[in-house]
Amino acid sequence: MTDATRKPLRDWSDFKMLDQIMAYEAGDLVDEEIVTLFQHLVDTGHAWTLQGTYGRTAQALIEAGVVAPDAFTEPEREYDEE
Repeated sequence: MTDATRKPLRDWSDFKMLDQIMAYEAGDLVDEEIVTLFQHLVDTGHAWTLQGTYGRTAQALIEAGVVAPDAFTEPEREYDEE
């Protein structure tokens, strides 16, 4: 099955990316919201087209296992604050 025929695991239709990026830049997001933002950025490919810090942060969250590497995979583990 190709990515074109597989259904993404997450629905981002109601996600307000610009609002969330602005809140992230202002330091107004809690950790769980940051993880959600970066999962969205990875799923949509925006993590790799925005300024470099977004791609580096996305990669670090993928390596930590709290963000999945694509829209068709679950993260390795759930985010927890511990």
